[in-house]
Amino acid sequence: MQNLKASRLAAMMGLLSRAARNGAGPLSALMQGGGLQCVFQPLADLREGEIYAHEALIRGPAGSNMHTPDVLLAMAQREGILQDFELLCVFTALEQWGTLGAPGRLFVNISADALVHGVALIGAGRLGEMVRSLGVSARMLVLEITEHERVSDMPLLREAIQAVHACGARMALDDFGDGRSSLRLWSEVKPDFVKIDKYFIHDISDHPENLQVLQAIKGIADVFGTTLIAEGIETRDDLRALRDLDIPYGQGWLLGRPQATPRRAVEGPARDAMQDRRVAVLPHLGQAARPGVLRSLLVVQAPTAAPATSNDSVAAIFQDRTDLHALAVVDGTTPVALINRQQFMNHYATLYFREVHGRKPCLAFANPSPRVVELDCDVDQLVGILTSQDQRYLSDGYIVTDNGRYLGLGTGDQLVRAVTETRIEAARHANPLTFLPGNIPISLHMQRLLDAGTEFVACYADLNNFKPFNDHYGYWRGDQMIRLVARLATAHCDARRDFVGHVGGDDFMLIFQSSNWLQRCKNIVDEFAREALTLFDDAARKAGGIGAEDRHGVQRFFACTTLSIGAVRIMPGRFRHAEEVANLAAVAKHEAKQSCCGVVLHGAAGDLALSNLAISRALKVLVA
Repeated sequence: MQNLKASRLAAMMGLLSRAARNGAGPLSALMQGGGLQCVFQPLADLREGEIYAHEALIRGPAGSNMHTPDVLLAMAQREGILQDFELLCVFTALEQWGTLGAPGRLFVNISADALVHGVALIGAGRLGEMVRSLGVSARMLVLEITEHERVSDMPLLREAIQAVHACGARMALDDFGDGRSSLRLWSEVKPDFVKIDKYFIHDISDHPENLQVLQAIKGIADVFGTTLIAEGIETRDDLRALRDLDIPYGQGWLLGRPQATPRRAVEGPARDAMQDRRVAVLPHLGQAARPGVLRSLLVVQAPTAAPATSNDSVAAIFQDRTDLHALAVVDGTTPVALINRQQFMNHYATLYFREVHGRKPCLAFANPSPRVVELDCDVDQLVGILTSQDQRYLSDGYIVTDNGRYLGLGTGDQLVRAVTETRIEAARHANPLTFLPGNIPISLHMQRLLDAGTEFVACYADLNNFKPFNDHYGYWRGDQMIRLVARLATAHCDARRDFVGHVGGDDFMLIFQSSNWLQRCKNIVDEFAREALTLFDDAARKAGGIGAEDRHGVQRFFACTTLSIGAVRIMPGRFRHAEEVANLAAVAKHEAKQSCCGVVLHGAAGDLALSNLAISRALKVLVA
């Protein structure tokens, strides 16, 4: 052990002497004077709510301009002692941690080149002994690679990492996604841990695009067998969202700021957030216009004509291929025009056409500005064709290319079908009228609640007498009424606890984790009843409704439109699939529409619905 201490001391003295030789700046003097200290920031287990590890962060003298690590690293770079500075920081962190005798893992920052330099300095076979001589167990050490500069020698880095693993320590990759780290480094290093840069974590509960990136990173981590750590957690909402995304570990000011002594437990708001078993409502990202729409359609593999092809030859092709609606004129591999079959054959059948034009080039009877669509186009480009003022595109169809090269033809029928199907699919993700989550996100959220074993209330909201209103005033005012429901529902629901989805038409799903869900529903119903009256004309408001035909074509009176909400309380373990909850909520909605009360609670197991009187009494208690 004496030899180990001597070698440790020699290594540290070697770093200090090199710092003295290479630089005469203030940082070199600080290093030789023992002016560097570490503080420790906790990493928490987001599932168990306990402290998992600490990260050692170097500090200079408090109150000086050399206190923060960024300043120290910049000074080390200027003084030409960066690697020696980094290694001394590692020694300082290990020695201080060993003196504290704290439990749990220790994460220590080091650049790739400094790691290679340190392994060469100490010797690959003596890393474990060196760490133990400082009072730290190698298996509790995690070396965290930071990319303050590019990896200069990947083979040497791989050898150094092998030595680290051989001694029992583990590796981490810091700040993944900050622009300096890369997938290649992840693949080469094969770290045990990857820290996700705080850019993707900050306000993740409000940024669906960052949520999608995080889910993609999770997929990569599964491929490499890597454990993820979320950095920069500052709010309870972000903490709950990360926990429910099954990110195992986290770090940030909410979980604990850096301090001289390690923490024993997660405290305060962070502890409360992790103990709260309600499921976070993750931000919704509507399905964007996806590329590659044409790949799912049948592209007509049609013959082509050249610019010099005669009209007689074109007629022969159409006569041979009776299924062709058009013929592309292609110069080499590039489409330049399109010949409509019906128009061309009408010309060809006229008197003396063959004699006058039969041997002439076909371009004179072609559309020189055809619609050309890439195979990987998105749906918005197809919509542009449908809404174009030149409706020849519907009869002529369009030319399909792959990277600019002619591939085949598409028909107007295929175009309409592609746009319709894509829009329907997109509406299942986000309703185009209210922009609320559609059927798929609704089902996914209910399934997350069921899988988590969380109690919640599923409410199905529907308008009474909406069809007569829509028929009487027109779709524009009907859309206003549907948007009114969406606005009131989102206003009266807790965005962090409750989920509002638009099934379609005038049907909405409200999924509550808020304990006062009943009062919230009552507020929605009452406020809708007041505001919906403004959408009727004066005569209808005075009469209390409008005259209109019912579904059987019979003229009768309909009261002003109101809102009904059927609710079902879902207890943990009672259902396994979202479809079961949706079906029962639909039953509750039917009961609510049959009742004179706006809100009806149906038993979770299909028991007798709560009576109107019971609901009224419950609401009075809540209001009181």
